[in-house]
Amino acid sequence: MLEQITATRYVTPLREGGSLPGVVEADDLGTYVVKFRGAGQGRRVLVAEIICAELARRLGFRIPELKVIDVDPQIGAREPDEEIQDLLKASEGHNLAVDFLPGALGFEPLAWPPEPGYASRLLWFDALIHNVDRSWRNPNLLLWHGETWLIDHGAALWFHHNWPTADPQRGFDARDHVLAPFATRMTETDAELSEKITRDLLDGVVDEVPDEWLEDEPGFDGAQAVRQAYVEHLLARAQGPRAWLPGPSSASSQEKKAGSVGSFWKDSR
Repeated sequence: MLEQITATRYVTPLREGGSLPGVVEADDLGTYVVKFRGAGQGRRVLVAEIICAELARRLGFRIPELKVIDVDPQIGAREPDEEIQDLLKASEGHNLAVDFLPGALGFEPLAWPPEPGYASRLLWFDALIHNVDRSWRNPNLLLWHGETWLIDHGAALWFHHNWPTADPQRGFDARDHVLAPFATRMTETDAELSEKITRDLLDGVVDEVPDEWLEDEPGFDGAQAVRQAYVEHLLARAQGPRAWLPGPSSASSQEKKAGSVGSFWKDSR
């Protein structure tokens, strides 16, 4: 299980996303971006954050440290925004804390061109977890201390919002992925990473999720059954047929996509 801490001060909201996360200080003297279970997307988003982040960490990607943070709604008593006060009241108890990376910069592929091996590994990983939120408009990548860090996986594993429709072989549309133009080693990457996705690895990942965020899931008999459903889905995806796997970008499409991305950033500055 993730380490548990207690919130001591609500610092400021982060209004970039629709879930209204906030910067919060905790009793371990750390500062965190807290994602609240009382937000509109609910607890499944927090489950996706943990499973995807901890799986990425085990595959060698850099991920800010995650902790479970206990929130007392009174920490927002001085916050004038009623929406935030309501959010804190609805989120009393355990929420998700993501280590705050001070001074981190947003990723731009023109400024930091990714190495093809890294781009292929990240595209493979996002395809595995059905991550639709790593586009050139919103890369969800940070540059910090000279390294690339992955953040914000709440939109992944979207099948868990309607479990009966979960399909381990559903294809992944990589056309909008920020690193797709650079991912030219997908075949080699698939051979490397698919072998690492084992039942033991996935069991360790899903065990990080608190029971309370998995209980009362419709169609399941308890938290452990939900955990095993995630394991079976990801294991079947990694070890089964490869219909879902994006192919390598051709040179022409790579140049075309990189050019369109470059035009976007040039025009937006």
